[in-house]
Amino acid sequence: MKTLDWSTFFGQRAGRIQASTIRELLKLTARPGVISFAGGLPAPELFPKEEAAEKAAAILREKGEVALQYGPTEGYLPLRAWVAEWLGVSPEEVLITTGSQQALDLLGKVFLDEGSPVLLEAPSYMGAIQAFRAYGPRFLTVPAGEEGPDLTLLEAALKGEKPRFLYLIPSFQNPSGGLMPLAARQRLLELAMAQGLVVVEDDAYRELYFGQARLPSLFELSRQAGYPGVVYLSSFSKVLAPGLRVAFVVAHPEVILKLTQAKQGVDLHTPVLNQILVHELVKEGFPERLERIRAVYRAKAEAMLEALGREMPEEVRYTRPKGGMFVWMELPKGLSAERLFQKAIEENVAFVPGGPFFAAGGGENTLRLSYATMDRARMEEGVRRLGKALKGLLAMV
Repeated sequence: MKTLDWSTFFGQRAGRIQASTIRELLKLTARPGVISFAGGLPAPELFPKEEAAEKAAAILREKGEVALQYGPTEGYLPLRAWVAEWLGVSPEEVLITTGSQQALDLLGKVFLDEGSPVLLEAPSYMGAIQAFRAYGPRFLTVPAGEEGPDLTLLEAALKGEKPRFLYLIPSFQNPSGGLMPLAARQRLLELAMAQGLVVVEDDAYRELYFGQARLPSLFELSRQAGYPGVVYLSSFSKVLAPGLRVAFVVAHPEVILKLTQAKQGVDLHTPVLNQILVHELVKEGFPERLERIRAVYRAKAEAMLEALGREMPEEVRYTRPKGGMFVWMELPKGLSAERLFQKAIEENVAFVPGGPFFAAGGGENTLRLSYATMDRARMEEGVRRLGKALKGLLAMV
């Protein structure tokens, strides 16, 4: 059979498309016996399986001709209206997307040219880096910690060239778990308004707070201030089920129009059945559902921190999350998380090394642990194995 060198047919953009580090790690961690803290997966025991089955059957019986038909690119209107009411905007400002990952890709397609500067936190969400990289931007980064990006360095960065947008996750950031305080949010918004900066706020973890109340989003603060420059992303993946792939963008109508036009060329619309099902699941009893979800994740985070406190060497630093799904760990300088990963796999425990979360390089001594899918016993055993691997590596240094 004649062979073809397919690489000679691919466009330049294809060369920038890389496999997700986490997706590749998940293949390795799927083997029997491995306890994995790697995937940022929601807790499956929280999925509304029985309720979804009943509602899906009713939808197909009663609205099958709508649910199985093509739909508008902007999304199923009752769901858009529900999101609009939830966030205090108009339905015309809401676009339903096939997961937030699609929203990130659409933003790259609409906002970025080859060589365009785009500003990210370091570390930042790996999926966003992957989505934007396909469009050939130049990544500018600002260090971020448990209270979000360093605003002094951010202000200095903005005195140079103006990025097409700043992408950040103010609430329970992936991967660091950081939470920007209210004063920092207000200061960042002031900087954005002064510079005319577009801010893309990814708020996928907005409802997973462990305290008494949720901080206002940058988007909410921007609307109060009369500033239209914040593009807001969120998702039903963390509060219903990620497999439904239903998320949304809220932005100025001109932005929504251009994103909608870009989406038409990608998938025409997000599956209508999934959108109707999400609407049926959230239109009643949603606050009570969120309370249950928060209680489960709060207990998991506490169990993780207790285990880390017992098993981790004193030289290791880690965050104490106030919400979300992650603990961020920093190893002593000179100790590689990639090297620790190899030792950990020998102990049948896995995590995500931090390097791929840094768009401009760095983070070799950092790693992310997710506690979301673990019960207490499995979590404690996994942390014990990780501690054993880490102590063994430290003894060799």
